[in-house]
Amino acid sequence: MPTSPRTDGRQLDALREIRLTTGCNPYAEGSCLVNFGMTEVLCTASVQAKVPQWLKGKGQGWLTAEYGMLPRATGERKDREATRGKQEGRTVEIQRLIGRSLRSVCNLANLDGYTLWLDCDVLVADGGTRTAAITGSYVAAAIALRHMEQQKLLKGVVMREPLAAVSCGLLESGVVLDMNYAEDSQTLADANFVMSASGRWIEMQVSAEQAPVDDAAMEKMKDYARGGIRHLLELQQQALALSV
Repeated sequence: MPTSPRTDGRQLDALREIRLTTGCNPYAEGSCLVNFGMTEVLCTASVQAKVPQWLKGKGQGWLTAEYGMLPRATGERKDREATRGKQEGRTVEIQRLIGRSLRSVCNLANLDGYTLWLDCDVLVADGGTRTAAITGSYVAAAIALRHMEQQKLLKGVVMREPLAAVSCGLLESGVVLDMNYAEDSQTLADANFVMSASGRWIEMQVSAEQAPVDDAAMEKMKDYARGGIRHLLELQQQALALSV
């Protein structure tokens, strides 16, 4: 086991304190407030009884995501994207990641006639907002689908298996799991991993910031991410059990 402490006292392969709070929005069919340390993201799942025009008559439903950050989620206030009149490229990239990650474990034919909207709003950003959003979105979506099943609106099981996501980074001290902003701001390279409960990778995003990543560091990132995601999957199931 790694023994080198980090600035916040964690081991190299340790997650921050994780909290998944369900039922935080009384109007949404599913909701989860997810905390990765100081990072806080509100994930809501809304059911809409229609599909996009291009899916009409094709015998399947749709799942899509939107992502946004509150003006004071960071150290300095940022204008709302609605005020500027367009979304940032980063916002579009993240919401596409969330949507395609969740769709990868879904049988959309069993959601025929419905769209499941996942709205991810970052309340506090301290690193890892996209991975927190994916992890919380699964919980919100699972609750919403359970609600639909109880109303007999589904043709069968939609979500084939759970999934979760976590970040890793390469610092001067080595590979670390689940970076906060202070670590992310000095990383040599960073990565985001999405994995299903069966241990299959859904997405890996690796970016060299100051130095390329060699095979040994990449394998350690994957190993740390695998262990972190397995723990997140356990926390998700605990949160869902409490939301019954």
